[in-house]
Amino acid sequence: MARQILTDEHWSKLKRILLAESIYDKSDLRLTVEGMLYRMRTGCPWRDLPEVFGAWNAVYKRFRAWSQSGKWWRIAKALITDPDLEWAFID
Repeated sequence: MARQILTDEHWSKLKRILLAESIYDKSDLRLTVEGMLYRMRTGCPWRDLPEVFGAWNAVYKRFRAWSQSGKWWRIAKALITDPDLEWAFID
């Protein structure tokens, strides 16, 4: 099983933002988002997404739809307004 990417605290914050973007709260929403984040973090091809996240094609289609509609951009902007500086690094 793939390691969980988001803590419950981070997920609760992100879920509020997703729902504000009219993203439907399906029972697999967290797994879908975790799959998207896993793919972005690792850079693996969509087809190599671990099965624990669900069907790769379903995760990809939702990611693509959210990207094309501008939802990911608005989600990123919302996250910037309330940053979690737990992992801030100063070089």
